[in-house]
This record gives sequence, structure tokens and C-alpha cells, in this order.
Amino acid sequence: MHHILIVDDEKIVASDIKYMLKKIAMTSADIAPSAQAAIEKIKEKKPDLILMDINLSGETDGVQAAEKILKDYKIPVMYLTAYADEKTVERAKHTEPIGYLLKPFNEIELRTNIEIA
Repeated sequence: MHHILIVDDEKIVASDIKYMLKKIAMTSADIAPSAQAAIEKIKEKKPDLILMDINLSGETDGVQAAEKILKDYKIPVMYLTAYADEKTVERAKHTEPIGYLLKPFNEIELRTNIEIA
């Protein structure tokens, strides 16, 4: 079983994603509401995959967090976001994500993207 870290500052959205993961019986999951909390969880849990929202509250957004995570921990990142504008996608591409899934998505889309990743 793989362990996934969900990084999303919207508690209801993060809980829904965690529920989807449990429902498709793919993994165990933890939630971090910020980039800083994600780093702490990474040190503690050593996840196999990060599901990262791009628009996080706080000083560090999801793209900046992904850059640090890839550099320091070499954990793959998949973006789960409502943003697909050219500027955001261009910034995200530079972090070499293994996926970019637009919200809202369903559990089939989530499962398929995780399996491919």
C-alpha cells in the first residue's frame, strides 16, 4: 500500500480527496493544510506521492512547495487544482509534476492518474 500526502488548505476538499482514496482502496493518506505543514508531514511519514493544490494560503504556494519537495525529498508531485491558465501551467511545468488534474474531478479520474503516476 502506498502512502499519499494531500496538500490542500480547503479542509472539506482535502477530506473529500482522502475519502476518495480510501474508497478506491489504493492507499493511506494524510492531509497538510499548508506548505509548511506538508514539509513536517513529509519528514514524519515519508509519503510516496504528494497531491498538491496550487493555490495554498500562506507565504508559499503549491508550485513553490513542489519545488522544495522535489529538491529536498525527491517525492513526486501531482497537482490537483482549479487553475489551468497559461501562466500557472507554465510555472507548474518547471517542477516536473507527474500529473495535473483539474478540479472538480471524480474518483475514477483520480485513481487513473495515480495508477499511471
